[in-house]
Amino acid sequence: METALELETKHRCRTVYRLDGGAGTDDKLRWLLQRDYHVVAKGFSGRRAQAWAQRVQRWDHYGADAWLGQVAPPVDWGRPVRVVVKKWPLNQAWKHSYYLTTLPLSSNTALLQLYDLRGGAEVEQFREDKGGLHLSAGFVPLLISRGFHALNLT
Repeated sequence: METALELETKHRCRTVYRLDGGAGTDDKLRWLLQRDYHVVAKGFSGRRAQAWAQRVQRWDHYGADAWLGQVAPPVDWGRPVRVVVKKWPLNQAWKHSYYLTTLPLSSNTALLQLYDLRGGAEVEQFREDKGGLHLSAGFVPLLISRGFHALNLT
């Protein structure tokens, strides 16, 4: 992706990647963060989310029947990140997911809204290497307009 977009080092710190759960592995996140990209990502592990939910000190209501709580990052991704756990009831039990970002957002709710809205930008999803970009399924850069530009922070 980096080669396809011809991103120079100075542009990476203004580029945001949105990763779905399947693409949000630790190795992929570390690679992006080491290259100075920003991320808005859903973690890949429901078990991890459930374990991290036990560390949440305060839950805030989110949406109709979900709650959000922030935890100190239990994994070292090499850069400061915000980690938010989401829980919601399903079949008389709690389901969990977690999200992380490097963006300086105003709240946990802002993170989930950004993730859910896909940044308000047109999102192009690559499945099985469409366009010859050699991207795995779920690896989703935020794209704007019909051109091929990663979301650029100004």
